[in-house]
Amino acid sequence: MPFVEVFATATREDQRAAICERLVGEVMNAEGAQDSESARAISWLVWHDVAAWSVGGRPPKASEPPRDVVRVSVPAGSMNDQKRSEMVRRVTTVLAEVDDDPDRMANEPVAWVDITEVPEGNWGALGRVVTFPEIAEYVLTGAIG
Repeated sequence: MPFVEVFATATREDQRAAICERLVGEVMNAEGAQDSESARAISWLVWHDVAAWSVGGRPPKASEPPRDVVRVSVPAGSMNDQKRSEMVRRVTTVLAEVDDDPDRMANEPVAWVDITEVPEGNWGALGRVVTFPEIAEYVLTGAIG
């Protein structure tokens, strides 16, 4: 059950649409989540168009290509080092595949992936705290007990 946030500069609408269409599925796959309607119903992506961006204390030039930060929040305990590496790889691949210069994702630090593991008891829905086992139950059955 990932919650994905994309912070981006100067992304064209076609690029944004392609990223939004693919990114949640790739993150779910890296996390090891079942790809089902109930899993997708609680796997959200929010896009932030960033008006002000600074690199090393200076704004990038208008001629510079876009920069991205992708923050993926997942329940603590759902990840290990292999899954984290796979998630970073998959997110970067999605960004590269829609970029005008796909190779720059591997050659320049222009896209960052921040994986945030949310501690048990810090997810909330339905007006109450929802535990990781309840989230897993929802993914599998479509119901929270």
